[in-house]
Amino acid sequence: RDSNFFRSRFRACFLSFCLLPSLPVAFPAMPPAKKFWSSDPSSIAPFLRSLLLSRPGSLAKLEGCDVLLHSSYSSPKVHLLSGGGSGHEPAHAGFLGAGMLSGAICGGVFASPSVASVLAGVRAVGGPALLIVKNYTGDRLNFGMAAEMAGAEERDVAVVVVSDDVAISVEKQGLA
Repeated sequence: RDSNFFRSRFRACFLSFCLLPSLPVAFPAMPPAKKFWSSDPSSIAPFLRSLLLSRPGSLAKLEGCDVLLHSSYSSPKVHLLSGGGSGHEPAHAGFLGAGMLSGAICGGVFASPSVASVLAGVRAVGGPALLIVKNYTGDRLNFGMAAEMAGAEERDVAVVVVSDDVAISVEKQGLA
């Protein structure tokens, strides 16, 4: 069905723009939009603001970076921090809560968070931290470098890399 829709659409466009510029062509109706975009689709600021408004008192955003912390992050425990590129919401920030993540480090849309943001999250929680990193090159590099820098500051930080899901075929691994 989808291929017929696109084939008829291509045919109509080809005829209207190339062969018959003087004849009116009726285009099939477009399917309804499935996404909402702000004026800048690469910005995650509206998402972070809406998340903070939806959970008042339980979440806080670090000033100057896209790091969200749960209110329980000040308790003396091992803090679980995770993050990655935005665009898969509510990944990361949707798992903030008691007994879950203490902090979510959000990168841009489909881009890894910066080393500075990860390090800011580690510094903010204060206590020992476990960085949960997905098996993407940028995430591994940036979270790993931040962990090394935090270790140089004598902070207790460990990294665990989450690998592929067993539901993904062997040919498509590397898509954690």
